[in-house]
Amino acid sequence: MTVPITAGCAAPDQAAPLPASLDLEKETVITGIVSAENGEVVPGAYVRLLDSTGEFTAEVVTSPVGQFRFFAAPGTWTLRALSRHGNGDLSVTAGRGINEVAVTVA
Repeated sequence: MTVPITAGCAAPDQAAPLPASLDLEKETVITGIVSAENGEVVPGAYVRLLDSTGEFTAEVVTSPVGQFRFFAAPGTWTLRALSRHGNGDLSVTAGRGINEVAVTVA
């Protein structure tokens, strides 16, 4: 039996606008940009969402302009960016609504 291979990633487009129906009083969104130390945005970086114990929760690939987005629960999270420019971690305490962050890789 041959299993078809689907091109692309199953994650939604990280640069797409948030859905108009999104209730930001009930949802927690962690969104941001991955950039190198020189300020250049990093497309194609893998951004991992780790819970407060360091356990892997989710992963997305940044958009062509370095954007990423996670829908998570309120709390403390670690974002880990892995890229050809290097890696970077950022601790985030996210509350309801949109939580904008920047992750630098070196």
